[in-house]
Amino acid sequence: MNDVEDRKILSAYSPATGKKLADIEVTPLEQVESYYRRSREAFDRWSGNMTERIKLLRNLKKVIITDMAEIAKQISGDTGKPLTEAIVADIMPTLDAIDYVIRHGEKEIGRKKVGTPLLLIGKKSYIEYMPRGVVLVISPWNYPFQLAMVPVISALAAGNTVILKPSEVTPIVGKCMEQLFKKAWYPEGVVQVAHGGKELGAAFTKGKPDYIFFTGSVRTGRMIQKQAAEDLIPTTLELGGKDPMIVFADANLERAAKGAAWGAFTNCGQVCMSAERLYVEEGIFDKFLVLLKKEVESLIQGAGSDDDIGSMTFQAQKHIVREQLDEALERGAKIEIGQTLENWSEDMYIKPTIVTGVSHDMKIIQEETFGPLLPVVPFRSEEEAVGLANGTEFGLNASVWSKDIEKARRVASRLVSGAVVINDVIVTVANHGLPFGGAKKSGIGRYHGSAGLRIFCHEKAIVEDRGRRTAEIQWYPYRGKYFLFLNLFKSYFSERRDWVTFIKSYIALILSR
Repeated sequence: MNDVEDRKILSAYSPATGKKLADIEVTPLEQVESYYRRSREAFDRWSGNMTERIKLLRNLKKVIITDMAEIAKQISGDTGKPLTEAIVADIMPTLDAIDYVIRHGEKEIGRKKVGTPLLLIGKKSYIEYMPRGVVLVISPWNYPFQLAMVPVISALAAGNTVILKPSEVTPIVGKCMEQLFKKAWYPEGVVQVAHGGKELGAAFTKGKPDYIFFTGSVRTGRMIQKQAAEDLIPTTLELGGKDPMIVFADANLERAAKGAAWGAFTNCGQVCMSAERLYVEEGIFDKFLVLLKKEVESLIQGAGSDDDIGSMTFQAQKHIVREQLDEALERGAKIEIGQTLENWSEDMYIKPTIVTGVSHDMKIIQEETFGPLLPVVPFRSEEEAVGLANGTEFGLNASVWSKDIEKARRVASRLVSGAVVINDVIVTVANHGLPFGGAKKSGIGRYHGSAGLRIFCHEKAIVEDRGRRTAEIQWYPYRGKYFLFLNLFKSYFSERRDWVTFIKSYIALILSR
């Protein structure tokens, strides 16, 4: 038996080709405690040196740029997505996040002066942002680079040490990220990567980190939140989506059709922000369907540099897509274009599929699909469109398509969603100046931008006094102060302030100290 067989391993296979790519050694459960010990030992030095943190972020950026082609190959091989998607949707947002932190990080989490009320005359008020400690990041397999690196980078920049548990479905990307931090000369214990499955994730969750950042399914998010609640550990949970796309009759239909094809099928539909429900105004429904089918027919499936749609990444997710399609067809839905059940293949490819004739209580409408399956539903009015769009337990992202910008804005404001895009899809996540997160069962908390740095900090309120006076007016003794305070507050908080009474009362209180 060789060394690999002597240890627990994760064997990585390309979902696109079935070819074995590598064996990754699993982190033993008994090492969880030592991971936390190293993180806590590294924290004191790391947390106090913002200059070093920015310097190492610059190093990391250089390493990613130098190794970009190889990183893209590893992402593509591990996930089955085309090389172009690996660069555009995984690597680019990570580099953009680093740039954001380098430009704005020190300002966003530096000491901030805030206003001090008049009744606290002579004092100064500040907010300081204090790193939490050890942050546990548990990341998913659909965008295994971006959705791990962005929270890790943010947590590190805020002064925390980090333990990353990437998805066992894409272990090569997990190993790749571990090597990148080593190449960028991050100190020992500052960022550690642990490789393994659900048992390892559960063990780290129970290990009492100071913060948990999780991206994944609602089911797993509930389990993490339950454990975190028992230990009073704060969390950010980025969970599922069932994002609606609303196309009004006055929209640019050609643009909307192209946007629907990309929004629904990019990354083979394995995007929490995919357009998973398409609502089209009744008067243009047939015309729009023709345009959409034309766009989908032109797509090329494969994992090469010129291909459009890759394979599914996770076998279990392929079964979910099949289950939803089965139920819809059994209840009268119709496949307009795409993967028929008769031609369902054993490999990891599913053709992009458009379905009509669905009802709103079907799984294909109510449950996250996370695959290349798009139901298209007509609507009659703005009111109905809003009701249908809000009619699931999710609320991550949405899009509204109309040339009438006022109408589009009105509808966007009524959607229960963490983000809305007008005449485009998904792209809010690409703007690191915007918060990212969901409503309802799509998650708890926000990251990206200033929020994405500050969630990894405790906010500390500081009020400063020079200490020159012997006492404050509200300190003991209270004798003779009641009516003075009564007059002071009435004169100050009345709709029209009585400054004469206020000043007299304040001076009397000072003299009574």
